[in-house]
Amino acid sequence: MAAHVDWTAFGVFAFFFVLVTVLGFGAARWQRGKANKGAHLDEWGLGGRNFGTWITWFLVGGDFYTAYTVIAVPALVYAVGAYGFFALPYTILVYPIVFMIMPRLWHEAQRAGHVTAADVVFGRYGSRWLEMAVALTGLVATMPYIALQLVGMEVVIRALGLTGELPLAGAFVILALYTYSAGLRAPALIAFVKDLMIYIVVLVAVVLVPMKLGGYATVFASAGAAFAAKGGATGLVLQPQQMLPFATLALGSALAAFMYPHTLTGIFASKSADTIRKNAVFLPAYTVLLGLIALLGLMAHAAGIAVKNNNDVVPALFNALFPSWFSGFAFAAIAIGALVPAAVMSIGSANLFTRNFWKPYVNPDVTPQGEAKVAKIVSLVVKVGALVFVLFVPTQFAINLQLLGGVWIIQTFPAVVFGLFFGWFRAPALLAGWAAGIAGGSWLVFADGIKPVHALVLGGTSYTVYTGLLALALNILVAAVITALASLRPAATRRPAS
Repeated sequence: MAAHVDWTAFGVFAFFFVLVTVLGFGAARWQRGKANKGAHLDEWGLGGRNFGTWITWFLVGGDFYTAYTVIAVPALVYAVGAYGFFALPYTILVYPIVFMIMPRLWHEAQRAGHVTAADVVFGRYGSRWLEMAVALTGLVATMPYIALQLVGMEVVIRALGLTGELPLAGAFVILALYTYSAGLRAPALIAFVKDLMIYIVVLVAVVLVPMKLGGYATVFASAGAAFAAKGGATGLVLQPQQMLPFATLALGSALAAFMYPHTLTGIFASKSADTIRKNAVFLPAYTVLLGLIALLGLMAHAAGIAVKNNNDVVPALFNALFPSWFSGFAFAAIAIGALVPAAVMSIGSANLFTRNFWKPYVNPDVTPQGEAKVAKIVSLVVKVGALVFVLFVPTQFAINLQLLGGVWIIQTFPAVVFGLFFGWFRAPALLAGWAAGIAGGSWLVFADGIKPVHALVLGGTSYTVYTGLLALALNILVAAVITALASLRPAATRRPAS
C-alpha cells in the first residue's frame, strides 16, 4: 500500500478528508425539510428544491469544475499548448445559455414536480420512448464521467506515495455512505470547503510558482521552447487549422454541459428562477479560475517537469516546488474536488433510474418515500460500478467513453430545450433525430479512431469540426424534416402525437 509515503503531506490530506467526511454526514440535518417530507425524493435527490444563490453557486460550480478538470486541463495544455485552452471559451459560452434556457426549464420542472430532464420531456410530449431515450442517454453518458473523478483522485493518492486499490476504495466507501445518508445536501455543503481550498491552491500557485521560476516571461519562453522542440500542432498560439475545431469544440461543449444529469440536478434544486439567473451572472468567476489552472500546464515546462502520464503533471509540479504540507493541502483540494461531482453525478443518475425506469416500468404506484429508497440504493450501485470500472478497465477507455458521452448527451438538447420556446416539433420526429444523432456521432467517432473532431470535406476543402456538433446538426435536420412532412399530411390521416 505504501511505497514512499510523504507523511507530512498525507497527514494534511487526511485531516481535510476527515473534515469533509464529518460535514458529509452532518449534512443530513442541514436545511432539513418538514418531518413528513424527510424521506421524499425531492428532499434526498434535490435538497428540498430550496437552495439559494450562494449554495447553488458553490454546488453548480463544484459539480461543473471537477477534480478531473483540475488534473486534465493543465495536462492537455502541457501536451499541446494553446489548443488545450478551448475550455475557457466553452465556459464563457455556457453561462448565457444557462441564463436564457435554465430558468424556463426550472419553471416547468417546479410546476409539475419533475425531478429529471426525462420527466420534463415526458410531461411535455407524453412519449415514453422519447423519455427513455433521454434518460438512457443521461445514464450512459454520466457513468464514465463518474469514473474519471476516481481517476483524478487516484492521481493525487499516487502522488502521496500510496499504492494499491485500498485507499481509493476506502475513499469511495465513505462517499457512498454519506451520500446515502444526506443526499444532495452532502455535496452542497462540502462544495463550500472544496471551492475555498481550490481557490487558495490556485491563487498561491499562480503567484509563487512564477516567482520561483523567474517570472511569467520565463514560463512562456520555456513552454514555447518545449513546444517548438516537440513540433507538430503544439505551441503557445493557435495555428490556423486549429481555429475551427477549437471554436466548434467550445460551442458544442457549451451546448452539452447542462444536459448532463448532475448539472441539471443543481438547477432543479434551486429555489427560484432568479437564483439561476444570478448564478449565470456570477459563475463566470470559475472561468477565471479555470484559466489560472490551465496555466499550470505551461509552468510545468518551465519547472522541467517530465512525466510518463500527462495526468501526473499537476501533482508532480506541486511536489517539486512546494513544501510537503502545502502539497498535501493541494492534493486534498483535488481529491475533495472529486467527491462533490461524483456524489452529484450518482444522485442525478439515481434520480433518472428511479423516475424514468423504476416508476413507469416496475412500480407505477411507488410513493415518493419509496422513490427515495430506490434512489438511495441505486446511488450506491452507481458508485460501486464506477469504482469497479476504474480498478479493472484501462484509464484510456474511460476517457474515450467520456468523449463519446459528450457526443451522446448533446443529442438530448432538442428534446429537452426546443419545447421550452416553440411547440412545432413532434415526439416521433425528435426521437428519430436523437437516434440519427447518436448513430451518426458514434460512427464518426469510431471511424476517426476515437477522436473528438471530424474532417469534413466540402468543395475540395477540409473543415475540421467537433463531432458532437455535426451529429447535433443531423439530429435537428432529421427532426425538422419528419415534423415538416407530418404537418403536410391531410388532417384526417394524422395520428395523435405519441
